[in-house]
Amino acid sequence: MASYKGPDVLLFAAPTTSADMRWFSQFHAGDPFPAFSAKGKKIGILPLLEVGRAKHESDFDVILNLTEIITTLRKKNPKAGVVEAIIDSARQHGVRSFTVPHDFPAGLWVSLQAGGLKLSLPGTGRDERSSPQIFPQRAIKTKVEQAGIAAGNRASSAGFAAVERILRAAKIKKGFVHWNGKVLTAEMLHAEVHKAVSDAEGMNDHGLIIAPGDQAVDCHCAGSGPVRAHEPIVVDIFPRNRATGLYGDMTRTYVKGKASPARRRMIETVFGAHRAALKALRAGATGAEVYFAASNFIKEAGYVTENRKGTYVGFFHGLGHGLGYDVHEEPSLSFRNEKPLLPGHVVTIEPGLYYPGLGGCRFEDVAVVTKTGHKLLSKHPYRWEIA
Repeated sequence: MASYKGPDVLLFAAPTTSADMRWFSQFHAGDPFPAFSAKGKKIGILPLLEVGRAKHESDFDVILNLTEIITTLRKKNPKAGVVEAIIDSARQHGVRSFTVPHDFPAGLWVSLQAGGLKLSLPGTGRDERSSPQIFPQRAIKTKVEQAGIAAGNRASSAGFAAVERILRAAKIKKGFVHWNGKVLTAEMLHAEVHKAVSDAEGMNDHGLIIAPGDQAVDCHCAGSGPVRAHEPIVVDIFPRNRATGLYGDMTRTYVKGKASPARRRMIETVFGAHRAALKALRAGATGAEVYFAASNFIKEAGYVTENRKGTYVGFFHGLGHGLGYDVHEEPSLSFRNEKPLLPGHVVTIEPGLYYPGLGGCRFEDVAVVTKTGHKLLSKHPYRWEIA
């Protein structure tokens, strides 16, 4: 158990869907339950079904039995439920006011306020250092969390290995890629990657991207249909490690066959931007500075970012984002982030280029910021052209 430092907080969420609850509780559960802090202790109010497991697996200092609390309260109030259990438990621990996250259930907010608890949102104080996140300390990853992220990335790497194995075994016929006697499709690759990730203790609970050809120009397109030879295939795998709940997030780009000179130059430029950004990544640098290390490299190579008849082309997204219990969290690596990076920040580095007719390209790795630079938490080769 670890003492909690910060204002008293109240959560009501399922750890499987709430990164805040997962971080606070260090517990796996599929159904929502209340949890709060009081005098530096973490307190979970769990249904009877989860109490025993939580005593062995969670980070709670105190575990209360929600079922028993409601049963007791109903002796005086037959309509007592979760709201009354939260109010009673808070009062038992001397707490009358809580900070709650911005996604706190609105109906529960109204009922708790009516019952006498005072609730407020984070980031609403006058202190300029206040954060809109209920747990801004989540952005600094512990060594244990870094190891969990690295485990998620090992599952990503297993997915890439599956794609490479298939592309090596595949044949090119009449402009299309064939595997096991059939035209290879993005759906077939999806299925093989899902299996490889699962075998490597990962869960693709947010899906994955395997986008061939021009589909990758829409950079969050999941990808579908037949895979053509000699065109880029963007493969973005972001699984959650099954044991820790922490995410990996990596991207590689492949070409089965031989890339045209224009596509080769685009891919090599993106890889160069990836290297330039990693070189700039260190504590004290701002998110904007790391972003411009990549974007300036791309611009100096002659690539234009613009809106062409309603379609954005070039390098039109941020360079990267924080990674942990959410796929996207603080800090961001974009031209808008003028805040300095701190040791322990874990971020993705993922420059890309996207042009109809050429397709898309992205390379992505994950690194933890250190005082002198960075340390990669992901590892996989960049051999992108497969004959």
